Amino acid sequence: MYSVTRDIHFCYGHRLMNYQGKCQHPHGHNGKAQIELETPKLDARGMVVDFGDIKAALQTWIDTNLDHRMILRKDDPMVQFLKDTGEPFFLMDENPTAEAIAKVLYDQAKKCGLPVTEVRLWETEQSCAAYRGK
Repeated sequence: MYSVTRDIHFCYGHRLMNYQGKCQHPHGHNGKAQIELETPKLDARGMVVDFGDIKAALQTWIDTNLDHRMILRKDDPMVQFLKDTGEPFFLMDENPTAEAIAKVLYDQAKKCGLPVTEVRLWETEQSCAAYRGK
């Protein structure tokens, strides 16, 4: 199998509902998504996928939907305040944990037609979560 990995950096805020600890409060991260793509055969150019194609598809989506936004669970009471003040946000059905955000990115990569096998989301330089396809 051949594989390539593209790192995409973005900033986001979030908080976790039904959680006891520092992450129950709004806070931010300088995150790094690592998108791993894999295929058994290279394309006509000798590539898994051109890095520029990954950037055009996925980084554009991240920049538009997640970068410099609060990522919140859809029933978070903070959502109404953000709406009222015109602040940007992104809603999820579940808590916006690193694991759940990694899955959102994985699903988006699939929608873009990329042969994604795993997405790792680094919340800090020491901590990451991953979502891997079946």
